[in-house]
Amino acid sequence: MANVQGERLLAYHGNSAIKAKYIKRLRMHRKADELVQGTGWETNGTTKGCAVGCTLDAYLHSRYPIELGIPEQVAYLEDAIFEGLERTEALKWPEAFLEAIKPGADLTMVWSRFTRWLLTCDSMMKAIGTDAAVAKVVKDVADLYAEWIETGVKPSATRFESAASAAWAASAASAAWAAWAASAASAASAASAAWAAWAAWAARAASAAWAAWAAWAARAAWAASAASWLQMRDKLLELLKEAKVSRE
Repeated sequence: MANVQGERLLAYHGNSAIKAKYIKRLRMHRKADELVQGTGWETNGTTKGCAVGCTLDAYLHSRYPIELGIPEQVAYLEDAIFEGLERTEALKWPEAFLEAIKPGADLTMVWSRFTRWLLTCDSMMKAIGTDAAVAKVVKDVADLYAEWIETGVKPSATRFESAASAAWAASAASAAWAAWAASAASAASAASAAWAAWAAWAARAASAAWAAWAAWAARAAWAASAASWLQMRDKLLELLKEAKVSRE
């Protein structure tokens, strides 16, 4: 992935001082009780902000590639998980997110790896159950992500759009899981420059779609949706830590 200047996008632009700067800012906001859920960024007399807001002192996911060398999609994942976690865990999350990322790491494939995992993890399979139609469309979308990961070449927008259409059709008949797969496919087929479609999906993902996915917890007799958000947090941290530092 390239940044706005056309250079390869690397975390913190390879500079540990940039990492330290943003972690320090986040920590200051947290200690001042300014890190909150449900508010992007607000400074009208009282300063408050979410994970993104307190990282940038602004609620602009599009600034992550520019300021931190982190892909915009990954910023949306951080944001959605922050809003989904129970408050005590949420307050720890933004610093853990930034700490997990090594300066110079290439995070290009984090979004595709995370999405494939979410579409194929045990909890998703349990949620789908015996619904063969939903299982097929979810697998078809997951397979496109698997191809992307294995080859390093993103499947065409046409193939993602076709998978999204099939998943939307299945979701109309029954399950939210197919709608989630459709959203993931639609996000992948969006123009990479603007990310407008992805942003629209992320807004829904932070509420309806991800909440629906989290309903598997009830079926599995887990403690409501809290466990699923912790799983997503842990998986994203794992992928961030695994991202290799570029030597280029």
